[in-house]
Amino acid sequence: MRPGQVHKLHLKHGSTGYLVQFKTAYFLSHNKSSPQLLRKVGNQNHYPLNADLFKKMDPLLSSILLEYNEKQEEYHEVIKANLSILFIQLLRQRQDTGPDHTHTPYQQEKLEKFLELLEGNITQYKQVSQYADLLHLSVYQLNAITKALLNKNASQLINEYSILEAKRNLLATVNQVSQIAYHLGYEDVSYFIRFFKKHTGYTPDAYRQNFS
Repeated sequence: MRPGQVHKLHLKHGSTGYLVQFKTAYFLSHNKSSPQLLRKVGNQNHYPLNADLFKKMDPLLSSILLEYNEKQEEYHEVIKANLSILFIQLLRQRQDTGPDHTHTPYQQEKLEKFLELLEGNITQYKQVSQYADLLHLSVYQLNAITKALLNKNASQLINEYSILEAKRNLLATVNQVSQIAYHLGYEDVSYFIRFFKKHTGYTPDAYRQNFS
């Protein structure tokens, strides 16, 4: 989960697991490739684990917990190394099950930059052409990249980020719907309400009441 991401866990009685929480700067200090690795793995919100992948990841998580509890010499570096391996395993699984395994490093780099721009500019920019310009791509090229790597067009991703930010504001603040709409760059509140309901099945007020 990225910083500020709205989430809610539904756990069955007797469930066990690991929760690893760290500040971005903590992991980025590991090595030069850490920023790119964290950005790649953070582009996906959910990674279902099959039995084989779980067997690989469980020892890594156990090691992180042990290092954190025992705090022996250089334990932070061991934790960060295990996190790196953990993230690489997740990325391998995503690549093995993704819609297209033949994409180029150039496409991957542009997709990562697009998602980074979305996260930082979603309240300001809503048009595919605006992001294409920032990436020095045509709209066709940007859509081709997102379709090949995520099986979604750029407009779908923009809408998803808008909805995600709207949900975060509805659940994490007490701001009125009109305030949230303006904050997200929607001058027409009625349009924002229709847009939100189209993509979630709820009006903003109903979503807040049902999921707060």
